[in-house]
Amino acid sequence: MSDYVLGIDLGTSAVKVSALNRNGQIIAQESADYDLIQPGPGYSEQNPEDWVSGTTAAIVRLIQHDHLTLKAITGISFSGQMHGLVLLDENNRVLRPAILWNDTRTTAQCKEIETLLGDSFIAITKNRPLEGFTLPKLLWVKENEPDIWAKAKTFLLPKDYVRFRMTGRLATDYSDATGTVLLDVAAGTWSKTICEKLHIPLSLCPPLIRSIDLAGNVTPSYAAFSGLTIGTKVFCGAADNAAGAIGTGILNSNRVLSSIGTSGVVLKYETNAETDYHGVLQFEDHAIPNKFYSMGVTLAAGYSLSWFQKTFAASESFADFITNAERSTVGANGLLFTPYIVGERAPYADASVRGSFIGIDGTHQRHDFVRAVLEGIIFSFRDIFAIYEENGSNFDTVVSTGGGSKSPLWLQIQADIFNRKVVSLKNEQGPGMGAAMIAAVGMGWFDSLQECTEQFIHFGKVYVPDSDHVKKYQQIYEIYRKVYARTKDISAELLNYRQHSL
Repeated sequence: MSDYVLGIDLGTSAVKVSALNRNGQIIAQESADYDLIQPGPGYSEQNPEDWVSGTTAAIVRLIQHDHLTLKAITGISFSGQMHGLVLLDENNRVLRPAILWNDTRTTAQCKEIETLLGDSFIAITKNRPLEGFTLPKLLWVKENEPDIWAKAKTFLLPKDYVRFRMTGRLATDYSDATGTVLLDVAAGTWSKTICEKLHIPLSLCPPLIRSIDLAGNVTPSYAAFSGLTIGTKVFCGAADNAAGAIGTGILNSNRVLSSIGTSGVVLKYETNAETDYHGVLQFEDHAIPNKFYSMGVTLAAGYSLSWFQKTFAASESFADFITNAERSTVGANGLLFTPYIVGERAPYADASVRGSFIGIDGTHQRHDFVRAVLEGIIFSFRDIFAIYEENGSNFDTVVSTGGGSKSPLWLQIQADIFNRKVVSLKNEQGPGMGAAMIAAVGMGWFDSLQECTEQFIHFGKVYVPDSDHVKKYQQIYEIYRKVYARTKDISAELLNYRQHSL
């Protein structure tokens, strides 16, 4: 009888559970959706019980519909949406709906952190305090819901709550802990300095264990609830970005991830806890023990393209829409697009800047605009590559996932703009694959995540830079880099006008 591991990918809108065998083959997948709660402008919450119910429903369907043998499910691990705040009382009961990563109510708390801790905050956490992180959420509850705060005894991240319900044990891993911005990254401990300065009890912070560590076995009560056996081992798991890095093979220094979803992520493997990007890029613990990753985010990567298609080519398929760009040329016949249509995160932390088309004249046609959008998104990634290059990083391969990996043209554009070879994945599963790999290593199927990669991850065609295109794109990119500085004030003025004219 074959045995399987389950990779649980706990996302913002749904959970997906994948069963994989020792060869890295996906035997079955099931998912379940859950609702978002938005009680006010900028608020984004969820009921943690919905995560437990959705995960359990997906597992039950794997057993009942996909006929997985119970004893064959030997190990489980997690990828989880980052930064979400789950507060528990002294009996480990949930005190309020979880505040999610995309909740923006905490601007005042972020300013409070900067005022009280200044540059020392970045020195300790390697990150700037942003609204999405967990620490500002803790401060918001402390300042706005004192009755809840008085009852709070522990906080958890989303995946950790589901795992707690499976095992009865409280813990979080280092990758999710870094994303709270309460962790002293160099020391590998919760920061006593930050907790004392902000009057947060250190006892609120859960125990820390490694992503590949055993968190416990399935409890008899959860076994009765889910159909699993009490012999099933549950491993800690990782934050979704760390799990996604594992699931895409970003496990050594020569590879960088280029991921185009609604937002865009450039993620790089790091070995040195002393690496300092001064908060311009996020710096997080990896799921690999004593390793790290850094990442920069373009807020409207795939969203820029989907907005353009929805607005100007709603009836076309994605493939046909992208194919239009082949009729244009490198540099879109002198047309530039900056993808700042919802503001920007890296390298410009600017909520007011807006996107633009630069260089429009009467000869441009729709295919030039499509090409300009494709190129502009990759130029925004190139800005993040520039930070790595300025800090002496050397890498030769870009792993492309998401929308950017679905088009041969877009893959070639990436290779030419990055001036590095670009590969896609044959079996792209991202964070869910990473979660399953953590379980596989935890079960002892492999000695390391790097060894597991050789069996579980398979790369597709390699796209090599075209030297002539590289030279042209280098010239165009130097022009692109000037656009932000010359449009940011205009963007702010227009945004101010719009807000006050409504």
